[in-house]
Amino acid sequence: MASFIPLEPAQPPSAHASGFALWQLGFRPFYLLASAFAALSIALWAVQFAGWLPRAYLQGPMWHAHEMLFGFTLAVIVGFLFTAGRNWSGQPTPTGLPLAALAALWIAGRVLVLTPFAWTAAVLNAAFPLACALALARPLVAARNRRNYFFVGLLLLLSGAVFAFHLSALGVLDMPGWLGIQVALDAVLFIMAVMGGRVIPMFTNNGISGAGATRYPLVEKAALGSVLALLLADATGLPPIAGMAIAVPAALAHLARWLLWRPWKAPANTLVLVLHVAYAWIPIHLVLRVLALYGVVPASLATHALTVGAAGGLIIGMMVRTSRGHTGRVLRADQVDTACFVLVLLAAMVRVLVPLAVPAHAVAAVLGSAACWSLGFGLFAVRYWPVLTRARLDGMPG
Repeated sequence: MASFIPLEPAQPPSAHASGFALWQLGFRPFYLLASAFAALSIALWAVQFAGWLPRAYLQGPMWHAHEMLFGFTLAVIVGFLFTAGRNWSGQPTPTGLPLAALAALWIAGRVLVLTPFAWTAAVLNAAFPLACALALARPLVAARNRRNYFFVGLLLLLSGAVFAFHLSALGVLDMPGWLGIQVALDAVLFIMAVMGGRVIPMFTNNGISGAGATRYPLVEKAALGSVLALLLADATGLPPIAGMAIAVPAALAHLARWLLWRPWKAPANTLVLVLHVAYAWIPIHLVLRVLALYGVVPASLATHALTVGAAGGLIIGMMVRTSRGHTGRVLRADQVDTACFVLVLLAAMVRVLVPLAVPAHAVAAVLGSAACWSLGFGLFAVRYWPVLTRARLDGMPG
């Protein structure tokens, strides 16, 4: 799909490029932490399954759902927002010791859910998105960047969702534990829909000559508004029929949106192609969600279409692009990047399509998907460790 492009450009790097730079901008530590955790979480899942962590506060599927959302995905969102927030506002976002403290808070949350210290785990896991919301609000408010205030609100929503999840697990709040997860899934879907709409058509037109990707206001409003409606329906406990009534037009709106971006042009640029393929999983997720409500398919397939297909694909694509662009490297995928993309997207296909086609092989599909996912993100962590821990090649800050 793409010829090998050296990670370092042909010209000699700036003298500043040899310094340690992990704490210079948010994407650096959080992309590394998230990718390493995505690879290691499969081993942690196996350790739990073997009964070697019998006193873990969270166990089984609830631990897996919690960690993939409030661990892995949230770390990537924070890293991206801290990096983009500086560009949006022209103001500094956390660096140095404050950034390291936030990373330590995130790590503490991952460790504590594997211990018996339930209340400490609950408080620290809710504190992380809350602290990040306040850290993001400061530059946005200082610059009066009202267009992006809603990201602060979404981080606050995620803080509330994870705390509600823990209160339910502790027996303090009388609500299904899955409700906090579902609200967080909807919030993540909205973040992906917003950012996908901003960057995918732009990257398509910038990276592919004559692509002609476009956006129509009515389609944009329908796509984003329908996701917000789903979030509200889930948060307020409306009956499943309401979700079905929203999800069908939502799927059509997101499909129309994606087609307006001219996805058939995307194979000309691997960094663009991975984002198009990942976004296509959003209407697939919405269709599977409706079918799951009718009992036609397991609900887990709809969930994994969103988390592994859409979120996983968009995350690996944006992590590679951001890591290259914000360290002064060429914006072109090499063979290793392409391998990461293929492995993560293959994880989605195996996890969702194999159980759909051959339900008897569902267990094998889960294991195969987990292996692809772990290898894809593990490969990113190994490959980009020297990139994310060293200063920019051009000597610029960040």
